[in-house]
Amino acid sequence: MTQLTEQMMDRGRRARAAAQGLRDAPPAARTRALEALAEKLTVAEPDLLAANARDVAAARQGGMAEAQIDRLLLTPARVAGMAQAVATIAAVPDPLGVETERWTPANGLDIARVRTPIGVLGVIYESRPNVTADAAALCIRSGNAAILRCGSDCLQSSLAIAALIADALAEAGLPADAVQLVDTPDRAAVGLMLSGLDGAIDVIIPRGGKSLVARVQAEAKTAVLSHLEGLNHTYLHRSADLETARAVVLNAKMRRVSVCGATETLLVDRAAAPQLLPPVAADLIAAGCELRGDEAACVLVPAMTPATEADWTTEYLAPILSVRVVDDLDAAADHIARYGSGHTEAIIATDAQAAERFAAQVDSAIVLINASTQFADGGEFGFGGEIGISTNRLHARGPVGAEQLTTYKYVVRGQGQVRP
Repeated sequence: MTQLTEQMMDRGRRARAAAQGLRDAPPAARTRALEALAEKLTVAEPDLLAANARDVAAARQGGMAEAQIDRLLLTPARVAGMAQAVATIAAVPDPLGVETERWTPANGLDIARVRTPIGVLGVIYESRPNVTADAAALCIRSGNAAILRCGSDCLQSSLAIAALIADALAEAGLPADAVQLVDTPDRAAVGLMLSGLDGAIDVIIPRGGKSLVARVQAEAKTAVLSHLEGLNHTYLHRSADLETARAVVLNAKMRRVSVCGATETLLVDRAAAPQLLPPVAADLIAAGCELRGDEAACVLVPAMTPATEADWTTEYLAPILSVRVVDDLDAAADHIARYGSGHTEAIIATDAQAAERFAAQVDSAIVLINASTQFADGGEFGFGGEIGISTNRLHARGPVGAEQLTTYKYVVRGQGQVRP
């Protein structure tokens, strides 16, 4: 057995032991750890920015694209946001032990369904150092131990954050091994985590690019909670208010192009396209967005580049937007069903009946009415943070917060019943 294999197996054993201690700890202890972590993140801002500057410098030297640099970069505002997210998670009601349902069948048994932690989560992610804090906080709140493996590009930032997590756990009297950061850039560590570490890891959660998620889904020997990509759509219905359409589409695409909630395809109702598309496109072009349209869209906005079939299946994560003119709501839903990834879709409409029909007909994890797809975020849902957006159809779907990181057990109370 190699040294790395032994180290990772040991991490798994320690995480499994810590999971029991974290689960059995009182909710107040988990809350204290989170409150302490939020405070430490605020106080340690200079150290975190210095560590992050080393990561960013190395990434630029290695030729990383600026859109990816944006994911990696910490600023004072982002550190403050990270601390606020942890503080919000600390204020979320503790989900453990909550009865979600209780009933008595004909046999007289008192049956309760009760939330309980999943156990040990393996979280594999790229670029974003804030995921280190978010994932740790959500796992602590939900009573799960965590083994975190960040990308090598954000290792220095994540190590600095992990040190604060360890201090916060210690201050709250919680097991130090409840959150462990894999401190080696060796890619073999990922393969070992995907093996499940001899049964120590219950669920793998990948958060990163398409290639990472595809590898995890293909190779993991344990359950996976993930989304492959955010091929998100915004549909302008024929009843859309022009000013609402302009504001929402611009935000949905250009607020942050590198996030999984960014709109990648704009669908426009043919009946209103001459009125809606040119001003919406002008706003996008003025903001630096390249547009790639079908034939009808290019006629209305000659500045567009003709789209290819590949554009409808591309998650750009860049200031590029594909545009298609569709016949009606059914055609928009058909396009989404064919090309979408089941992540997030939005409709802009003043026709409430049409908006509700879109919400019922489109089967994605998140469907928005008259709002930007960039709200596809656990923090915006009031979860404090998220460990990712799940497009799974089993267990959690959509933003995965603390409650979504629990499973359940049945507690059955009897009065001496025996089964005939």
